[in-house]
Amino acid sequence: MTTTYAALLRGINVGGAKKVPMADLRKILGELGHGDVKTYLNSGNAVFSSTAHDQDALAADLEAAIEEHFGFRVACMVRSGSYLRSVLEACPFPADELEGKQLHATFFAGPPVTADRFASIDQASFLPEEFRLGDQVLYLYAPEGLGKSQLGAALSRPGLLKGVDATSRNWNTVKALVRMTEAAGA
Repeated sequence: MTTTYAALLRGINVGGAKKVPMADLRKILGELGHGDVKTYLNSGNAVFSSTAHDQDALAADLEAAIEEHFGFRVACMVRSGSYLRSVLEACPFPADELEGKQLHATFFAGPPVTADRFASIDQASFLPEEFRLGDQVLYLYAPEGLGKSQLGAALSRPGLLKGVDATSRNWNTVKALVRMTEAAGA
């Protein structure tokens, strides 16, 4: 049985560092034996189909192939289309009423991320910005966008997510990846 996945690469093509052309990413995914490979934007989003079912193994294989091809490590998260759909549907904020730049999803890899990890953050001091945890995802509402978000900066401070790879996407990208995975699985 084939499953459609999205690969989320962390920290590529930002400020001239870790350049990964999307054509090369599509080629690498194809060489790993995956089908129906498509990329979205230039920021490390790819959709592909695979008969493999271990998302962590898929991510590890992609990380190794990228390191072999480019000579640097890139953290990758692989998530099924059904998982992405559940992230969309479980959003605790009124996503339909917000602009895509106001809502972000941070996806976590590794051990489960629980609320105690964020206990040092006084959410009330950042209002109207807010965050909520979901299933290996953090939802961030930042009315002025992530670039101006004080809460976003606090959530990304060194040490807070020690030992956990994470990558964020704005809500427009999350919705696009859901559409792409669903179209590929049709």
